[in-house]
Amino acid sequence: MRLFRQMEFVRDGIKDLPGIEKKPAGGLAAFGARVGYALSLGLKEKEIFVFGLLQWAAIGLAYLLWVQMLGWIPEEVWRSAADSNGGSVADLVLLAWSFFCVGLAAFPVGILTGCMGAAHLLHRQGRESTVAACLRLALPQSWALWSFHWIDGWITVNQIVERLPKKNDTTRPQQRALSEALYHAWKLGVVGVLPSIVADNGLVQSGKNSVGFVRDNFLEVATLRAGYSALCWIVGVGAYLGMILLLTVVEVVPPGGDVHAHVYTFYLWAAVPIVVSLAVVMLLLRPVFVLAVCDLYSDHLEAKGERVDLPENPPRSVSAVVAFGCLCLLLAVAYLYRGELGLTDMLSTPYAQDYPSERLSPLAPGRLHGSA
Repeated sequence: MRLFRQMEFVRDGIKDLPGIEKKPAGGLAAFGARVGYALSLGLKEKEIFVFGLLQWAAIGLAYLLWVQMLGWIPEEVWRSAADSNGGSVADLVLLAWSFFCVGLAAFPVGILTGCMGAAHLLHRQGRESTVAACLRLALPQSWALWSFHWIDGWITVNQIVERLPKKNDTTRPQQRALSEALYHAWKLGVVGVLPSIVADNGLVQSGKNSVGFVRDNFLEVATLRAGYSALCWIVGVGAYLGMILLLTVVEVVPPGGDVHAHVYTFYLWAAVPIVVSLAVVMLLLRPVFVLAVCDLYSDHLEAKGERVDLPENPPRSVSAVVAFGCLCLLLAVAYLYRGELGLTDMLSTPYAQDYPSERLSPLAPGRLHGSA
C-alpha cells in the first residue's frame, strides 16, 4: 500500500495540466496511424504477438482463479447480501483474494509487456530481437515491472467494477465525474513508465520521467491514449452486450430457480465474453499502443539528445521470481486448504446492517451481487 501512495505523484503531476479535462479530438485517427508501424514491426519481430498471447492467457487464468472463491460463498450469504446494506467479513476475504489474484496476473503481464518494449528498442538500435534477448532485458527489471502493473491493474479493475450497475448505488454524478477524471489522469500520467523501466530506470524514477514525457508531448500522448481508451470502451461495451446475449442462450439460472444459488455460475459464464474481449485488446490494441508509446518515448529522448544504452549482458534478477513463486504458493495453499485455514467459515458469515461495507473495495460480495 505504501508503494501505491508513492506513485500518486504521477497522477497529481498530470491532473492540473491545461486541457487535461478535455478528451482531444482525433484520438482514433492518431491510434490508427500507428497500426501500420506496429503491424510491420510485429511481422518482423513475431515474438511481439507471442507476448500478447501469453498476456491474454495469464489474465484469463487469473480471472478463472478469482471466480473460484465466489463458488465457496454459500447461497445463504449471497441472499443476506441482497437483503442488507451492510457487509460481512467475507468482503475482506474476497478483497484480499482479488488483490492477490491481480498481483498474480501482474507479474507475467509486466514481464511480457516489458519484452514488447525491449523488442522495439532492440529493433530501433539495429540489434537482433528474439524471445531470449527480450527476456534478458525485461527480467532484470522484474520488481519495477511487477509493481507497476500490480498498481495499474488494481486501479483498472476497481474502476471497471465501479462503472458497472450496482445495488443501491448512491454515487453522485459529481463523485463519478471526479473518479473518472482521476483515473484518466493516472492512465495518462503513467504512459511513459514502461519504456522508462525498460531503459533501466527504477519505478519511482520512471514515474518522474513519465510525467516529464507527457508534459513535453501532451497533445500526441493524449490523442494516442484517447484513441486507445475509446477502442477499449467499444470492446468493453461489446463484452457487456455479449454477456446479455449469452444469457438469452444459456440458462444460467433455471426457470423458477433462485439467482442466489447461481452467482458463481453467472461469473463463470461471464468469462466467455470477457476472454473474447481480452483477446481483442491483448492481441491487437495493446501491442499497437505499447509499441507506439515506446516509439514516441524514443523520439522524446532523441529530441533531448539522450539515448537508451541497452546492456549487452544485463544482470539476472532472481528475487522477484522467487517472490512471485511465493505468491503462487500462497494462493495455492489458500485454494487447497481453505477449510483448514478457516476461509470457508469466514466466507459463510452472514451480512449485517452495521458493518462498514462502504469502506471496502467495489469487489466486495455484496456489491458484486448487485452488479450480477
